[in-house]
Amino acid sequence: MSSKWTTANIPDQSGKVAIGTGANSGIGYETAKALAAKGATVIMACRNLEKAHAAADKIKRDVPGAKLDIIQLDLADLAAVREFAAQFQARYDQLNLLINNAGIMFPPFTETKDGFEVQFGANHLGHFALTGLLLDTLLVTSGARVVNVSSMAHRMGKIDFDNLNAEKGYNPSAAYAQSKLANLLFSLELNRQFEAHGLDLMAVSAHPGWTATNLQRGLMATATRIVGQSAPMGALPTLRAATDPNVRPNEYYGPARFVEVRGYPKKVGTIAAAQDVALAQKLWHVSEEMTGVRYEWNQAIEVAG
Repeated sequence: MSSKWTTANIPDQSGKVAIGTGANSGIGYETAKALAAKGATVIMACRNLEKAHAAADKIKRDVPGAKLDIIQLDLADLAAVREFAAQFQARYDQLNLLINNAGIMFPPFTETKDGFEVQFGANHLGHFALTGLLLDTLLVTSGARVVNVSSMAHRMGKIDFDNLNAEKGYNPSAAYAQSKLANLLFSLELNRQFEAHGLDLMAVSAHPGWTATNLQRGLMATATRIVGQSAPMGALPTLRAATDPNVRPNEYYGPARFVEVRGYPKKVGTIAAAQDVALAQKLWHVSEEMTGVRYEWNQAIEVAG
């Protein structure tokens, strides 16, 4: 296979069901569009319904016959996450791809509806809860994948269990880096649980490099225009993690060039902390406590039959 992996390499996705969070813009939009173009039914999980419908209309103009569904999802509100899961499971009985893509970056200090610091709350806890609430459907879908979208910023990340909600001070970039490291640790422990229960599922991670999206503001947006890459290129690592048949559990995909800033997707490395099983298990336990979402493996496996 060519080292230049593109959307042309995506296998046929007909008959598959995919959820993409934050699918109305940036790499989430490009991911939804590419999967729809390959025949998948794509659920666009978005907070802003007006923007989601506008994005869906745009995809349908470019991809005639695209199978799209929109279900509202606010990752910063656990009640809304539960409502999304209930609506999805009322409509669908399979889930081949869960792409945990949506993210918030460098906001002023803000709390979620449940009182969490918003970057840790939405970027990690919201996706942790969403995945757990969809566990039954994932388990009945052979070969299902969960793709957690992290960031180069994970390299600056540290899980500060005494300051998860900025109780001891708030640094926007440190909180973002913490949430992105948490995404990788979530993949690590999710795979460990899949393997421990003998399940034919996997979790994979990806990052978009330095990509021009709505996350950037001010000076960062200016720098992005100079060194960053387009959203379609930034979506390729996620798409490869989601669809490449050669992908294995716990792999991490990012751009190949300029210290992972840009380029075609390849398997890349993480910091040591992202492979720390004990840290991942502690974060998992804390995440269950904070969200109230517990992964009832035996019960879910029994339901899956």
